[in-house]
Amino acid sequence: MSKIALTLFIAFELCYYLLIAQTGIVEYFSSNIFLIAFLPIGGVIGSLLSYYIKISNQQKITVFLCIQLVLTFFYPNFSSYGLFLLGISVGALAPLLINELKKASILELGFALSISYGIGTLLFNYDVSKREFIGVAFTLIALLCSTQLPKLKEVKQNNSWESYSLFIMVLWIFLDSALFETLSRDVSIPIWRGGYTFEIVIFHILGVIAALKFNIQKLEKELFIIILFALSYLFYFLQSPLLLSIVYPFVISYYNVTILQSLLKKDLKALAFYMVFIGWMASGAGLFVALENIILFVPIIFLISLIKVLNSQETIQSKEKECLN
Repeated sequence: MSKIALTLFIAFELCYYLLIAQTGIVEYFSSNIFLIAFLPIGGVIGSLLSYYIKISNQQKITVFLCIQLVLTFFYPNFSSYGLFLLGISVGALAPLLINELKKASILELGFALSISYGIGTLLFNYDVSKREFIGVAFTLIALLCSTQLPKLKEVKQNNSWESYSLFIMVLWIFLDSALFETLSRDVSIPIWRGGYTFEIVIFHILGVIAALKFNIQKLEKELFIIILFALSYLFYFLQSPLLLSIVYPFVISYYNVTILQSLLKKDLKALAFYMVFIGWMASGAGLFVALENIILFVPIIFLISLIKVLNSQETIQSKEKECLN
């Protein structure tokens, strides 16, 4: 029962972030960066508070979920103060949620992500101004399930999971955010609103399964993810919604699992600081690219990242040759 509660806690808090904090609020406020700025500011502060508040993690989760619940009753008509407080609660819950993932098995992690991607996709087209009851329901489920978390112990982490640099994780999230926010505003290729829901859900789930099931070397995985992102952008520029609805959801799931596997090796203090960069700054930069309509410059980022990955591979090969000699 406790394992099911953990799975649902993770799934529905992730759904809340996607449907309320990420897409709901941004779209309701017409992507006005000055109006929504208090949300990421609060998010950065909340991420840091998740570690520096000196009470138990369970108490932190309960407090911030209660704040989230109260504020959701005012959705979507938030004042600047409301957005700031919601940012604090969502920002604090992110590292706490990842920290709780240390208690989940690979199967439970897979189910949680699959549920969140499935529900998030199915409800993506729901009117953003009428998502109050969705946010309340998701928060209540997460709050109820969180009461079972203290009964669980951390599971032994898989030693085959690689650790990735902050730079590469920020890069992946930036590439995802820039394309996601651009697609959300581009009526010429609306994959979520264009009848591709089934494909998106299926390939989200396949991405989760592939990331958890198949182990490949670190550099090969970095290159694989960059290539998948490059294909996603290519299909966007070519205006090919079917191919985009296959490749893009797959890489979203795949790289998110990879990041989570890397973050599970961090303590709560490190998670708090990492979330400032990968949870708010990288996604904020992606939003800026979409709002300023400068996505055509993103391929330059691909070139830089590809050079970095190839240089890393050459460095490792040189060291291996030196050891053999």
